[in-house]
Amino acid sequence: MTSLNVTNWSDCLVCPVCGDEMLLKGERTLHCVNGHEYDAARQGYFNLLTGRGTKFREDTPEMVAARLRFLEAGHYSPIADAIVAEVPREAQFVVDAGSGPGYYLNSVMSSLEDSGQSSQSSTQPRAIALDISRAAAKHAAKIPNTLSLVTDLWSVLPLAANTVDVALNVFAPHNIEEFRRVLKRGGRVIVVTPAPHHLQELRDAETGLLGIQSEKQDKLHQTFSEGFTLLHETNVDFSLSLDTQAIADLVGMGPAGHHTSASPDEESPTESAQATDGEPRTVSCGVVLSVFQKS
Repeated sequence: MTSLNVTNWSDCLVCPVCGDEMLLKGERTLHCVNGHEYDAARQGYFNLLTGRGTKFREDTPEMVAARLRFLEAGHYSPIADAIVAEVPREAQFVVDAGSGPGYYLNSVMSSLEDSGQSSQSSTQPRAIALDISRAAAKHAAKIPNTLSLVTDLWSVLPLAANTVDVALNVFAPHNIEEFRRVLKRGGRVIVVTPAPHHLQELRDAETGLLGIQSEKQDKLHQTFSEGFTLLHETNVDFSLSLDTQAIADLVGMGPAGHHTSASPDEESPTESAQATDGEPRTVSCGVVLSVFQKS
């Protein structure tokens, strides 16, 4: 189990059952004064949904494995770099709402440590990774100074009010009421959403990837219209040359991964996306990075 290198989370964690502050006892148990306890899984994460469950489907181990292969190959590094550039160097507490295996959060935490901010402060930057997937949470638990929690992003988040400096929200649900509650005044949410042309070549090839609404960005602005100010937006556009395995991972790592199986006699969605000559396929990528500040 990865060492957290911090001794107390009571200033920012609350019990998902009763709302009282929650403490980390050793490195194995989260507990509150009312006796609610959550033991760490062998891989280091804490499942706050134990005994409660959720109606949403978690990403499977296969989906998470595909995501790790794709992300660790560096295909989405332009997105990670753009996110890191928006995190203030003085940030001390970062939350990733919909962290997956923690690729983007790890980039942020590494950057904060490399900036030397931690050496100028009595406390190190720390983070909490929130995701519904246990398979993803075990990877996020490996990030230094990070608590990895399995929880429902549409529920009340297990975070104290007015404690978070930066919330990451990358290709994930926007729980606006909870963001407004947990962020400090002046804290920011960094939201990454796909542009209409994102992965268009694979959509044209009928791989099973979901369509992107043209009015998606307008709806995002409306969602954050109360209690937040849009600081700025950045378009991150780039292209990728993807081989067969990378295409399979890209299709399988997202929502389409829940239903991409095919019978032995059928052509899978991934196979239909491959170039007939077996050469790598060029794929356009485009996301919008929006930075909202709690006002």
